Amino acid sequence: MNKAVFLDRDGTINVEKNYLYRIDDFEFLPGVLEGLRRFKEAGYLLIIVTNQSGIGRGYYTEKQYKELETWMCDQLEKYGAAIDGIYYCPHLPDAKVEQYRKECNCRKPKKGMFEAAIREYDIDVSESIAIGDNPRDLALCENGVTTGYLVYAKEFQKETLPNIHYIEGGIEQAASEFLEKKEPER
Repeated sequence: MNKAVFLDRDGTINVEKNYLYRIDDFEFLPGVLEGLRRFKEAGYLLIIVTNQSGIGRGYYTEKQYKELETWMCDQLEKYGAAIDGIYYCPHLPDAKVEQYRKECNCRKPKKGMFEAAIREYDIDVSESIAIGDNPRDLALCENGVTTGYLVYAKEFQKETLPNIHYIEGGIEQAASEFLEKKEPER
């Protein structure tokens, strides 16, 4: 079985900008490249799990989303942080674009995207971690087995959930804290 890092995208990997789809507007958050590279070097798969309601709202197309996704993955790969899988949900019950108008099981906080990745990549959730900037990004951690990190946590977000760590920093801090706990005792 494999171990993985499940990552939200907007507000976790990149600066949060409403309905981001243009490469010119994309900006990595500080420490993302270093943190993801550390996880890769430690043998973790990197899996992005992201809600993309802008597609269903008609703000941008799947083609535009995938162009940005490809560019972002190319940039990460250059830094030794290649993404292994990406799952995205364009659905909304009241989506403007009819083909995306539905209740689905993939939109976070539902677990459909996580479950698909776990099956496809044979992931051991007890050895895995979820990182996001919103509690809905950590739905997988409700099992009490998977560790979660809520990054850039604000005081009002701090709920009492098992296995959730609230940190003021981002992915680099999460990588440092999580991987230090995983290192064998000397």
